[in-house]
Amino acid sequence: MSLDDLAPQSWAGADDVVIVGGGLAGLFCALKLGERPITIVTAAPLGDGASSAWAQGGIAAAVGLGDSAEAHAADTVAAGAGIVDVEIARLMTREASDRIADLLAFGVPFDRDLEGKLLLSREAAHSERRIVRVNGDLAGRAIMGALVAAVRRKANIRVLEGFAAESLVTRGRFVTGVSARRIGDPSGRPVQVIGRAVVLATGGIGHLYAVTTNPPEARGAGLAMAARAGALLADLEFVQFHPTAIAVGRDPAPLATEALRGEGSVLVDSAGRRIMEGVHPDLDLAPRDIVARAVYQAAQAGGAFLDARDAVGNRFPTRFPTVFAACQTAGIDPTREPIPVAPAAHYHMGGVLTDANGRSSLDGLWACGETASTGAHGANRLASNSLLEAVVFAARIAEDIQGLTPAAPATARMRGEPADHDGSLPDSAATATLRRTMTDLVGVLRDGPQLTRAIETLDRLRREAIGADFANMATSALLIAISAERRKESRGAHMRSDFAAPREEWERRSTISLKDALDSLGQNAVELAAS
Repeated sequence: MSLDDLAPQSWAGADDVVIVGGGLAGLFCALKLGERPITIVTAAPLGDGASSAWAQGGIAAAVGLGDSAEAHAADTVAAGAGIVDVEIARLMTREASDRIADLLAFGVPFDRDLEGKLLLSREAAHSERRIVRVNGDLAGRAIMGALVAAVRRKANIRVLEGFAAESLVTRGRFVTGVSARRIGDPSGRPVQVIGRAVVLATGGIGHLYAVTTNPPEARGAGLAMAARAGALLADLEFVQFHPTAIAVGRDPAPLATEALRGEGSVLVDSAGRRIMEGVHPDLDLAPRDIVARAVYQAAQAGGAFLDARDAVGNRFPTRFPTVFAACQTAGIDPTREPIPVAPAAHYHMGGVLTDANGRSSLDGLWACGETASTGAHGANRLASNSLLEAVVFAARIAEDIQGLTPAAPATARMRGEPADHDGSLPDSAATATLRRTMTDLVGVLRDGPQLTRAIETLDRLRREAIGADFANMATSALLIAISAERRKESRGAHMRSDFAAPREEWERRSTISLKDALDSLGQNAVELAAS
């Protein structure tokens, strides 16, 4: 349904399941819900603005000869630095092959060999070749294209494009809908989309950072919406920085996929020395947090580069067309010269705390994809497990909703509501301050004094926020910074120079609520209600 077809003030209908977000998790969940009435609320046109579409690697699944779900789970647990929920990891890897079959049925053209078998690649910290791809580095785009087409064909799925979700509608502990505002009309009245079940699939938080590989829509809206409604959040301190964003000053930064290192490309410093030599026995295929820190230090010392000349060479344009195009746009010929790289905020292991069926701590609210924290990733996501987690738990949410609520249409509506603020767009200077604070003080390397300064700045920005969009950004950023300050150790993607080693007492997941966070800052109940 397009904006031109919708008059929000007068439209009435029956919403059974409301899904917030048009990325992989949201679309897959909608398709697995069968013929139930579904409304998808998405700010960008369907499929755009989603990190899923930008994914270059692929989906990890133990579908190759000699591989197993148990081995995949073991690699996942090892990468997660001691705090992966082992049962969740096993569940996810066991269901991987079925979800690959679903994607094939939806029309995803995964790469195959001459015998028609799925063509598999290897990425960092995987013990086997188990990455299912599309044309080298086009997996995300191809998967999203197939799912968008499938959703468009479904008469039971309404798509409200051009509406930015701002808050959850609640009745006690029940989440009953979502409040959204038409993009481009910040002073207009928000509308409420009410339904039996609400699924948050709003993506990650990368654009809270000044340097990120994520689209602008990935700015923590779902995280903040859930927090305001009282949901419990988990593992927010664990932000994964991709070690090889192409450092050419673009926002967001284009990505040089990890598959390049899987095929033998090497990281070098400004003098041509291998960056990972002596750092980790797996060299350039070490876990991402280790590689990101090494690249960060090399970049600070004069420059870091990914050299693909010998490993890929003249095959670059056809083997990795997305990366090649990004390099060409920046005036770099990767067949002849190394690619300048730097770490960039890439994926959030934290999010809305959910169980094995995607249920949050609030009745009526589920979450999946990067918005959720299932426990599958621990402190450091294993490469290409993100798309797998999205489809596995989106399918489990669909099954759970099918078993909990009848398929008959709910008594529901989409209605205008009085505006509780003017919806103004955030001041660009405030947004720039927030993003630079996160990159400089809550980034690859952190310490106590930096995090304290970040918390003070982010809390001030939150309290001074004009408009729901920026208030959500500041709330999510503040919660991440507080969580990082509380974890007084280094583990996985969370590296503190003042607590450089892991500590046994912190070998556990962390949880936080907005009330808990504001209480720690001495905020009173009145301010919590207004936040």
